[in-house]
Amino acid sequence: MIGSAGGGAPLPPVHDVPMGEHRDGVSVRDSMPRPGVLALPLTLLTGKPTAGQRPFRFTPTAHLVNALLSVGCGLVAGWFALRWSGWALLLLVPCWSMVLHGIRNLRMMMFHQCAHRNMWNRRRADSALGRFIAALLVIQGFTAYSREHVVDHHAVNHMTLRDPTVQAFLLTLRLRPGMSRRDMWRRVLGLLVSPRFHTTFLIARVRSYAHGSSTRARIGAAALHGSVAATAVAADAAVFLLVCWLLPLTVFFQVSNTLRLCVKHTFPTAEQRDRRGRAYFASLTNAIFIGERAPDRALRGPRAAAAWTRWWARLLVVHFPARYLVLTGDTVCHDFHHRFPMSRQWADYIFAREADAAAGTPGWPPYRHVWGLVPAIDAVFDSLRVADPAEYDPDRLADVSSRELFAAFDD
Repeated sequence: MIGSAGGGAPLPPVHDVPMGEHRDGVSVRDSMPRPGVLALPLTLLTGKPTAGQRPFRFTPTAHLVNALLSVGCGLVAGWFALRWSGWALLLLVPCWSMVLHGIRNLRMMMFHQCAHRNMWNRRRADSALGRFIAALLVIQGFTAYSREHVVDHHAVNHMTLRDPTVQAFLLTLRLRPGMSRRDMWRRVLGLLVSPRFHTTFLIARVRSYAHGSSTRARIGAAALHGSVAATAVAADAAVFLLVCWLLPLTVFFQVSNTLRLCVKHTFPTAEQRDRRGRAYFASLTNAIFIGERAPDRALRGPRAAAAWTRWWARLLVVHFPARYLVLTGDTVCHDFHHRFPMSRQWADYIFAREADAAAGTPGWPPYRHVWGLVPAIDAVFDSLRVADPAEYDPDRLADVSSRELFAAFDD
């Protein structure tokens, strides 16, 4: 990762509202190894600093360069995999991972901040980058997304039928209040392996880009993708383009998109009548930290070796992919963004959230968090299960929203 070491003082200990967080006075994050060489990697992976950890500063440009480098390195790995074949085809796994990680960061951080005119806080530059990313990734047109995201996903329309997130749950995933958690999981997992779902999703992406972009932008996007395709054919690299770029851009991107959608926000309960104020809006978004409690340090001998082997294996095989491929960038601290959508500290999302929590979250209720991707999805599914079916009736969408419904595929 590219960044610069911060010169600020270490942050004081912070205790968010617990969700099974502490055991014997030790938090999940502070139970993990804390040597200097592992401190920053574990913080970036979990989304949570240790108590007193010195901040590490990132810039918006550093995040952009990191995303582009990830894509570039992934494509290089894929080129070698296809050229050497045989066992080298195993390089396709890091190829797909790095390309997906890069393009998801472009979408979830850069495109998102550009929509808020907050990437560099320069309107023209932010708009240009946002339009380029929309064309490159074939997602909803930048102008339409910017308008709908700010008006319908933030402020008073948040988690109402006008919210694109709610529309995606009801229309794309076809989830409903009253469904059991098991049925929701079955529905989502079935969609993720459905060719029809992915085909429909891709068509919807193309349509949402075309309908949300100017004629000039559509011509530019067609020229961009056409020139890439023509160059690949001329260079006898059509298979490379298909396997190393188009596969992550379509199927893998859409799987990540869907899983990310399932953890964005919880639904309000039917009993929550007062839908105003900071306490209400804060209740709809949790941080999602990645990892699990480390083994008891009192363990010795074979039991300790077995416990630590299992812990490291789960960290690398379960939690790292969840962070690297689904909860990319600042999505682990999405609650900070909804409290401060125009914060210029967004690039330092982990330490900015921690500093706000250490200061007592002035004017806001305490932060909440969940540890792990699956528990976070469970929390969202459980909130939808008990939500008001009359309020979240998909038949009412046409009456409350003029949004083009195929755009509900975008996150």
